[in-house]
Amino acid sequence: MVKKGTVSRGVIKHDDLNPDGVRVVVNWETMVIGASVFVPCINTALATKELKRIVGSKGWESEIQVRIEDNKLGVRLWRTL
Repeated sequence: MVKKGTVSRGVIKHDDLNPDGVRVVVNWETMVIGASVFVPCINTALATKELKRIVGSKGWESEIQVRIEDNKLGVRLWRTL
């Protein structure tokens, strides 16, 4: 039971990201070669580390860049293989 006024962040799963303390869920099953995902965040170093861990566990190759998109800081990952 969640008490009134508290925040429930949900359960962080192995393939979820959590670079700024907020759970980010990516639908990895639909991530085909050539697809990309942008993760808006402040802690880009931790986001990059988490993305490398996730794609490494899947055996994928990727490119990761810290970027500003639509005036938002974050990390973009492209699945390359």
